[in-house]
Amino acid sequence: MRLFATAALLIATALPVWAQNTDKVDALITALSLPDIIEIMHEEGASYGAEVEAEMFPGKGGAAWTAQVQGIYDTGNMAAKFRTRMLAELANADVDTMVDFFGSDTGRRIIALEVSARRALMDETIEEAARDTAQAMQDNADPRFDRLEAFAEANDLIEENVVGAMNSNYAFYQGLMDGNAFPSEMTEDQILTDVWGQEPQIRIDTVEWLYGYLSLAYQPLSDDDLEAYIAFSETDAGQDLNRAIFASFDVVFTDISRNLGRAASLHLSGEDI
Repeated sequence: MRLFATAALLIATALPVWAQNTDKVDALITALSLPDIIEIMHEEGASYGAEVEAEMFPGKGGAAWTAQVQGIYDTGNMAAKFRTRMLAELANADVDTMVDFFGSDTGRRIIALEVSARRALMDETIEEAARDTAQAMQDNADPRFDRLEAFAEANDLIEENVVGAMNSNYAFYQGLMDGNAFPSEMTEDQILTDVWGQEPQIRIDTVEWLYGYLSLAYQPLSDDDLEAYIAFSETDAGQDLNRAIFASFDVVFTDISRNLGRAASLHLSGEDI
């Protein structure tokens, strides 16, 4: 824990940088098409909400649950939380270099492919086919798969996604606890044990989904463009951006998961919504 005086000094010295970087971060968020990603997350939320209902209180959620899920996945709220954390994370970063890369022809094409692939994977048939393609690439020692692995490693995609998923699961349990959905004897240590018990399966799902996504998104990308993306990811600016994106989405997903848990607890307890 930092001393209060030290924290106050850091805040005071950072404020001018925040002000200076605000327009640049907004330009970066636009260049990364993050509003489109957040809209896709909203659509994915409806499907996930239906899964939660089917598993925890089948047929009992109705219109009230649908409305709650829609509110929890409100795009304006998600975008605001994401932006606030990005501003903090990138306060002292080289945002110009980030904007230059993703504003280039190569960067714009990469982002368009990523958004298109993310939306396509909402279709379970396409997702399964993408996973199969990635597995075949690995089995056949396809050189392109080696480059996908290099990209994933440069951005620490597997570990960051596993940690993010576990944080979200823990937040969901916290929401259930807040709503007294668990037996009184259920402890936080037991919940942590349960979340950690999910880690192996989360890791398997993450690896399969991730390489399916990467193989689909970057299939049209030339080797030179993919190498340029890997090279950018390994720069200080690329590493700072990657950390900022994961930290910002972690705030968004943790908040969503906790609120979903709280909302689900009301249906489990039979309270009027």
